[in-house]
Amino acid sequence: MGPKTTKVYETLRERLAAGEYAPGDKLPSERTLVEQLGLGRTALRQVLARLVAEGALEVRGRSSYRVPGAVSVRRPEGVEPWRIHGERDLYDNRWVKLQLWEVEPPGMKTFEHHVVKLHHVAVTAVLDDQDRVLMMWRYRFVPQQFGWELPGGIVDSGEETADTALREVVEETGWRPKTLEHVVTYQPMVGMVDSPHEIFVGYGAERVGEPTDLEEAGHIEWVPLADVPGLMARGELMGSGTLVALLHILANRRGQGVTAAR
Repeated sequence: MGPKTTKVYETLRERLAAGEYAPGDKLPSERTLVEQLGLGRTALRQVLARLVAEGALEVRGRSSYRVPGAVSVRRPEGVEPWRIHGERDLYDNRWVKLQLWEVEPPGMKTFEHHVVKLHHVAVTAVLDDQDRVLMMWRYRFVPQQFGWELPGGIVDSGEETADTALREVVEETGWRPKTLEHVVTYQPMVGMVDSPHEIFVGYGAERVGEPTDLEEAGHIEWVPLADVPGLMARGELMGSGTLVALLHILANRRGQGVTAAR
């Protein structure tokens, strides 16, 4: 880092140490930081990358940075990762890839393990000012049942995940969120399946037309958040992305002293 870049790094470190940004807070956009700090975007990204490497920041998506949430538990030390000695394809098409990996857990012999690679996915919960969430009632032929789902779909090659989230909401529901916030990235079946899921929450929406993805779209409805626990108990919330997004919303509201029911 040059002198100017180092100074910006120290400035951001001081802001974080002073509590200017609380745990869980989102940093201003790169454009705003560039204007505030008088630094080029490339140099700023070097600073942000260093802060991420040090654990002072965490990155959500490509260019959304947050202060890590406050936690009391420490990461265990001295736990070794599994070693991967090789992998080979067993089956591959545009939807799914099946591989066989040769792996070695710490202190154990190597063995072969099946790995399934699926697509990168974005799922969005859109909320309105009446504490309702935009959902679709759909039939899924694999489990052979109906249920409520949030809009979502596959991230196209080279596409930003936020763009995917916005596009899928519009295509599947005909509503366009006014704002989007990335809340978590997770793996739904971490033991064997690689399929990163990006969860977004949107606030406010405007009707821009009819759904264009007729295969994906079902009955569309603004569902009260107060109904979510009951729908969950009845087994009518379909897919892990839907559950993760809705549980995130309800947990945050309880943490803020607000219940879903009014």
